[in-house]
Amino acid sequence: QVQLVESGGGLVQPGGSLRLSCAASGFTFSSYAMGWFRQAPGKEREFVAAIASTGGSTYSADSVKGRFTISRDNAKNTVYLQMNDLKPEDTAVYYCGQKRGGNLYYVGDYRYWGQGTQVTVQS
Repeated sequence: QVQLVESGGGLVQPGGSLRLSCAASGFTFSSYAMGWFRQAPGKEREFVAAIASTGGSTYSADSVKGRFTISRDNAKNTVYLQMNDLKPEDTAVYYCGQKRGGNLYYVGDYRYWGQGTQVTVQS
C-alpha cells in the first residue's frame, strides 16, 4: 500500500531553517509528481511547492518563493522541502502528497497524503 511519511518538523526561531523529508513507498515514486501542502489551525490546506516526477520542474507558492526549495531523490524515494528564513506565518502542519490529477496547485488532485509534520516558528 502507498505510504508517505513526513519528518523534520520542529520548533524554530524566525529566520531559522528546517529541512522536511517525505519518504515514499508502495508505488513507483519516479512516475509521480509530488507536492508539499500546509495547514494552519482553522485554515484550509494550502499549496506550498510541487516537483515533477523527474525533478526537472518545480513550482512554489508566491508566499514561499525565494525561501523554500523542493527537491527529490528518486533513488531514495524521498522528496524534500528546504525551508529558509522561516516566518511565524509559516507555522503549520506540513503534508506531502502524491499528485494524481491535472492541477498541481489543487489539494483535490493529490490522492495520498502523509500524516504531516508540525512546523512552529516563534521567538
